[in-house]
Amino acid sequence: MRFVCVVCGYVYDPAEGDPDSGIVPGTAFEDIPDDWTCPLCGVGKDQFEPEEE
Repeated sequence: MRFVCVVCGYVYDPAEGDPDSGIVPGTAFEDIPDDWTCPLCGVGKDQFEPEEE
């Protein structure tokens, strides 16, 4: 499941991860460290919601 930043619209896709932040592809959103922040706007994980299908 993909998650969307409600502030800027960045989409976290587990298949892609966030290699620039050390999050390898295949990492589920729930498994990302709690101190991870949106790579575009810098807000925390609590500002992400599951993507509507």
